[in-house]
Amino acid sequence: QHFFLPTDKGENPKKTEPEEEEIDIDLNAPETEKAALAIQGKFRRFQKRKQDPSS
Repeated sequence: QHFFLPTDKGENPKKTEPEEEEIDIDLNAPETEKAALAIQGKFRRFQKRKQDPSS
């Protein structure tokens, strides 16, 4: 006969917090605004295609 002990698979014994990376972005730079608008536009098109795959 074999006996199996229950294991807690949800528990990770090596709990390490990921180090928070400091990001220095000039939010007032024109390049930042241009990049943000481009990303937002692509994301909106992605969402639209996701809702209506025929277009």
